[in-house]
Amino acid sequence: MKKYILAFLILSMAVVLITGCGKSDQDNSWEAVQEKGEFVLGLDDSFPPMGFRDENGNIVGFDVDIAKEVCERLEIELKLQPINWDAKEQELNSHKIDCIWNGFTITEERKNNLLFTKAYLNNRQVLIINAKSSFKTQADLKGKKLGLQAGSSAADALNSASDFKAGLREVVEFDDNMMALMDLEKGGVDVVLMDEVVANYNIQTREAGIKVLDEELATEEYGVGFRKKDNALMSKVQETLEAMSEDGTLTKTSEKWFGKDVTTIGK
Repeated sequence: MKKYILAFLILSMAVVLITGCGKSDQDNSWEAVQEKGEFVLGLDDSFPPMGFRDENGNIVGFDVDIAKEVCERLEIELKLQPINWDAKEQELNSHKIDCIWNGFTITEERKNNLLFTKAYLNNRQVLIINAKSSFKTQADLKGKKLGLQAGSSAADALNSASDFKAGLREVVEFDDNMMALMDLEKGGVDVVLMDEVVANYNIQTREAGIKVLDEELATEEYGVGFRKKDNALMSKVQETLEAMSEDGTLTKTSEKWFGKDVTTIGK
């Protein structure tokens, strides 16, 4: 009889342990956001037109408009949290933010550590030069000084273009793209490597004497980044983005900021 009782107790403990492990591994990322009532979005607030501060200091932009609509449909409050872009993954993994959403490029390396939505916009890494410059091709930039944003996908693109990088005299890292462009305009660097969407926005909205070289350095896609285990939260955002594509909201927002539909979800 004692043997049966002992066997029963061991079996019961095993069930408790298995059940407990199941609970600890359970994905409650969406429920956690619902409980706190807000969705904290980490962004670089100097990355126009995706996310930046207007003349009144308010954070605006394409990604901001899309995120606001997503949160309104999910009935949660959006909190915009400016972060150090060079430490974005640390901010996410320390739970200071719920996602990284600000022209965030999907790369194989990042996919090893993060969970992404499907791509919602295509982009290119392009070379920006002074409009009065005589540079025509990448070959003309040999021995020149290049600037880019620290921790950005521009740095990844440059590292992948090893021959081009080896020919440069110097690579200078800036805190953000705007600082890099200002340095270009005053002659501190000869060329800036950055996202095409940001370059085009600056050319269209600012009286900046800059232009884009025809040759791209890399093509890429933007997605929203989450912690690796937060599949439930990511899925909620993905489902909402797809619904916004179907009803035309993504197209309308894209036309507002880019003058045309450059989104890729549902296309």
